[in-house]
Amino acid sequence: MTGQGEPPRPAARRPATVRPLPIAVDTMGGDHAPGEIIEGAVEAVRAHGVRVVLVGQAPRIQRELDRHGVAGKIPIVHAEEALDMGEGALASWRKPKSSIAIACHLIKQGRASALVSAGSTAGVVATSRLRLKGQQGVMRPAIAVTLPTSPRPTILLDAGASVDVKPEGLVQFAALGTAYAQILLGVERPSVGLLTIGAEPGKGNKVTKRAYELLSGGSHGIEFAGNVEGHDLLSGEVNVVVTDGFTGNVALKTMEGTIRTAFSEIRGAMTASAPARVGALLQRRRLLELRERLDPDTYGGGVLLGLNGTVVIAHGASHARAITSACELAHRLAAGRIVERIREQVGATRTSRFGRWTHGERDSQADRADKADRADKTDRADRGPKSPERPPEPSRPAEPAPEATAPAGDRAAPERTEPPAAT
Repeated sequence: MTGQGEPPRPAARRPATVRPLPIAVDTMGGDHAPGEIIEGAVEAVRAHGVRVVLVGQAPRIQRELDRHGVAGKIPIVHAEEALDMGEGALASWRKPKSSIAIACHLIKQGRASALVSAGSTAGVVATSRLRLKGQQGVMRPAIAVTLPTSPRPTILLDAGASVDVKPEGLVQFAALGTAYAQILLGVERPSVGLLTIGAEPGKGNKVTKRAYELLSGGSHGIEFAGNVEGHDLLSGEVNVVVTDGFTGNVALKTMEGTIRTAFSEIRGAMTASAPARVGALLQRRRLLELRERLDPDTYGGGVLLGLNGTVVIAHGASHARAITSACELAHRLAAGRIVERIREQVGATRTSRFGRWTHGERDSQADRADKADRADKTDRADRGPKSPERPPEPSRPAEPAPEATAPAGDRAAPERTEPPAAT
């Protein structure tokens, strides 16, 4: 009931922004652990206000915190073991009390919101999958990395977590990349491209061709832009590039090597003569901006998507600056509720193992007819070839059944029949 005398309704309150839980930092992983790892974590706390909890061998962590003058200000969780950089996926079973495993346990307990590690990629992926488990509906996780494109970065996944995937897996990678780009890039509907050997729809192997059909079918909440080629990775034409882990890892390392070689050649050309050095000095600001954009330490590392927790994998040779960026990235993803975003996006793109959309899309009449035809063929194959029929035997005249005889005294009285009711 409304009227003039009704008091005004209070305005709806916007939900308060929940501060994410601390970031669990694996201090024992990386070529420069634990010194550079702890220094980067301390800088993330000081410069960016990121809350962290340091996981590793407590005595060594305590000495580093004393050196930085923050002893007692950052919590420490002791871990007896650590994964070596040369250890692979089986180390997750051999060392159940490693620093990575303890950090994952903190996430499961609700004491941390994300994990940052510069350890062995195989060890981090295997331990995280074992401890955190995959999200419901996610077939395989994927590592998303940031490519230094302009005017905004481009997300590439998978960069090595799942080498062999099915077409439905590539569709899910597109969903993971869409959710990640929404938080990292701030794009509401990021465009997605499928990496293959040609821009035409028919280019690629069986997996990419089928993935193209699924992605271009629509009704899954993904802004599919079509196929992209290798030379489009740094062009910035799409926001997300999707591929399998084998191709993505090769492409990523090829780009890293190319950029490193190009910078080395540019540096040599700029210092080859006095006029070149003067020109380089005049362009110093622009060159520093370019170096900042192409430096992988700026982006923090790859993010393992699709698990019940956020995992940021920094480069094994990361120094303090890269760890600071990784902690800041993990904090940003946790604040943006990346796990919930992925759950929603995957729910809209979930397919069955046969490639049928399971969120309400019905098969066409032709598909149903094709399915019925295949079922009929399978049924006939299961019954096997028909055996030849025997010729019918000649019919014989039926012999009269012998009448049963019994002694007169033993014969049963005839069954009594009731007279019909009177009408």
